[in-house]
Amino acid sequence: MRDVTDRAAYEPLTVERLGVLLGGADETRRWRLVAEFLEEYRWEPVGTRIRLLATEPSPTGDEHWDVFLAALAEHLAARDGQGAPSWVETRSLRRFWFPFNTRAARVDAMVHAPAAFRRRGVYVAAQELNVA
Repeated sequence: MRDVTDRAAYEPLTVERLGVLLGGADETRRWRLVAEFLEEYRWEPVGTRIRLLATEPSPTGDEHWDVFLAALAEHLAARDGQGAPSWVETRSLRRFWFPFNTRAARVDAMVHAPAAFRRRGVYVAAQELNVA
């Protein structure tokens, strides 16, 4: 019988670790990982959430997702009344990206994308980020 002290302590997913997991994953898995991150983030105390965003993720191999992570970190920090981590400032797209690229999703994203996403060229509607 294993001693319960042998178990690793639970650590919530950080944006740095999320970036590692997104690398090489297909689109469906990427969105599931984002949803998992958002769920874990939501359950952390507000005062400790900023540490989940603090460390810059390594490149995922896809510039769109690298910029998405920066926008997500800034958006979540602002929602919690915190300043964005400094690493987010270097990431933006030259061409708009619509992760959900149907006509209806594009219109919804143009109207409802949070500011942190819009200013980086990532157009995703806010409700897509409320999966958790």
